[in-house]
Amino acid sequence: MVYPEKYINELSKRTPWIIMEPGRIFVMGRSIPENPGDFYRSVQIWLTEYSKKYRGKTKISLGFEYINTASMKWIYTLLRELSQVREISGNAAISWYYEKGDEDMKELGFILKSLVTSPFTMIEVEEMDKDTYDLILAGKK
Repeated sequence: MVYPEKYINELSKRTPWIIMEPGRIFVMGRSIPENPGDFYRSVQIWLTEYSKKYRGKTKISLGFEYINTASMKWIYTLLRELSQVREISGNAAISWYYEKGDEDMKELGFILKSLVTSPFTMIEVEEMDKDTYDLILAGKK
């Protein structure tokens, strides 16, 4: 499979908004799909192909209103796989967004930060909602 230039999953009540394209990986929202393996497998395939071919800088923006344990394992697995590709890990910057007062999401960010080698920034926002996601996507947060 040749990775597509862009991968998009629209935001829903159960799944995050995902945009993946050369130079950017954006995952925001709620992640409680019925079968996280089915949902994240296509993301993993895209990232595997991406990591074989792309050699530029990659901005990774992650933020969750809520994420279940199975989804969190997938996010960690995907980040771990990317960090094992020297060309990606040396050129990736990860931003973890969490809502002010949400200590669980903040703690998850610190856990992820301790498990990856790429630069990792924690960013507190007022709310995790579509307006905030739009600002992050536009590079204004």
